[in-house]
Amino acid sequence: MIKPRQLTPDVELRLATLDDAAALADAYTRSWDHLQRWEPARPSNWFTAEGQRSRLAAALEGLASGRSVPWLLASGDRIVGAVTLSDIVPGPFRNAHLGYWLAADAVGRGLMTMAVEAAAEIADTELKLHRLQASVFVHNAASHAVLERTGFTQIGFAPNYLYIGGRWQDSNLFQRILNDRAPGT
Repeated sequence: MIKPRQLTPDVELRLATLDDAAALADAYTRSWDHLQRWEPARPSNWFTAEGQRSRLAAALEGLASGRSVPWLLASGDRIVGAVTLSDIVPGPFRNAHLGYWLAADAVGRGLMTMAVEAAAEIADTELKLHRLQASVFVHNAASHAVLERTGFTQIGFAPNYLYIGGRWQDSNLFQRILNDRAPGT
């Protein structure tokens, strides 16, 4: 079981639960003006506890099957961000995709740098992954900085990578090699 990590005295990185649905809906609602330039269009139920409960149920199924790890950055009962490892592939690849977001009122505290570093450490030591990869819009300087501070290197460029904000947007592709262990060790 992946244990919570205290990032600061008031914020911890912990696994999501179904009980987080209302707080997650609130986090998206209060930060949507900040997040919408990086997120796909969302249906209206995305911003409701029930909509988030459905999404969390699917995320927790992914956790149970070993395909994903959904973390939240929590400050008491309030959600201030999320980090997710998705598309986890075991065996000779031992790879996962990293995704993250931070609430508007939590920006500028170094929280995402600490959370990504903690997620990478867990991916290495507990999940025994070899590599993490991430994609970031070319114009997202803050996310580029987080990845660079946490040991990721750019490995490519993907034109027209994601449809966000009514258009196809270019992304830079990053990776972080976690270790050189052989699979199974």
